Amino acid sequence: MALLPRGRRCGAAATAARRLLLGTRARVPGSHVCNQYTSGSLTEEKKEFLQSGPDLQDFVSGDLSDKSAWAEYKGNLKRQKGERLRLPPWLKTEIPMGKNYNKLKNTLRSLNLHTVCEEARCPNIGECWGGGEYATATATIMLMGDTCTRGCRFCSVKTAKNPPPLDPEEPYNTAKAIAEWGLDYVVLTSVDRDDMPDGGAEHFAKTVSHLKERNSKILVECLTPDFRGDLRAVEKVALSGLDVYAHNVETVPALQRKVRDPRASFEQSLRVLKHAKEVQPRVVTKTSVMLGLGETDGQVYSTMKLLREADVDCLTLGQYMQPTKRHLKVEEYITPEKFKYWEKIGNDLGFHYTASGPLVRSSYKAGEFFLKNLVEKRKTKAI
Repeated sequence: MALLPRGRRCGAAATAARRLLLGTRARVPGSHVCNQYTSGSLTEEKKEFLQSGPDLQDFVSGDLSDKSAWAEYKGNLKRQKGERLRLPPWLKTEIPMGKNYNKLKNTLRSLNLHTVCEEARCPNIGECWGGGEYATATATIMLMGDTCTRGCRFCSVKTAKNPPPLDPEEPYNTAKAIAEWGLDYVVLTSVDRDDMPDGGAEHFAKTVSHLKERNSKILVECLTPDFRGDLRAVEKVALSGLDVYAHNVETVPALQRKVRDPRASFEQSLRVLKHAKEVQPRVVTKTSVMLGLGETDGQVYSTMKLLREADVDCLTLGQYMQPTKRHLKVEEYITPEKFKYWEKIGNDLGFHYTASGPLVRSSYKAGEFFLKNLVEKRKTKAI
């Protein structure tokens, strides 16, 4: 099972998160954090903030940092010609570790298995792996190798016209390993494999089938490529027994050619999402949009309308972060308040769930927590 610093599928944050965190020493929250920072120099308000800690909604909205540290931030948020923007305070955050984090990490090591979350040092790893009594332990697995046949300008995944052949045993071995984790929800994703007749759709379908055979209760999301617009390939995955069909449009229509590989397009991605719902009406559909690439508010709003008109159920919006100097520069850092605004717009437009925040990614836990309930309700025909 090949894993990589997630570019295309986990939003740009995989390799960007690595870059973000390399110079930041992670601190485990809880008593250790509180004990370290309860000196007499802190105000009572700050002491209370540290003791109580952030909740899940704080993390979704990007409010993990103390607002007093960034509410009056005076740095540039929009890039000027020749400029490289500095990282704003709200993107510098601690990594929360949940109850199940160490258990899952140890299981991974014993199975010699890795995830996109860990390889990319994603800032959301503690939330996703933590699970708990009222949460959903989640991990994202990369199938079909670490080499993509496309070259999107936001993604640092290595590319080649003819990547190594697939491991035919990967679907079975992946399912066997995941069954030992005790996960509630798993995301299966992959690079683009245009070198294969079906783009790897059968590989996805076999993995889902093996997973469901071993654990019928586990919820499975497939975050797929566009399969070159091959709707038969989309059907293979949509009818495989999965619960959530995800495919990322990545950005607004006007920026598609600038951001994505020329073989991808907004229209093609929209057809993929629509067709998945047409062939399997009970499936939950989901997509993700990166902000900060130069899009306008009007373009974001019209994109959200188009997605909802295509009957897309769930939407995630997060901040684009440049993975390396060779990739597209960040044109703007979107404030947490603006992300909250887009969350409200998404809910007003009728999305069943809108996860919108600076650190939100397409495989972010908050989405899975909601989707778990949404899928179960649909199975009982409650909605």
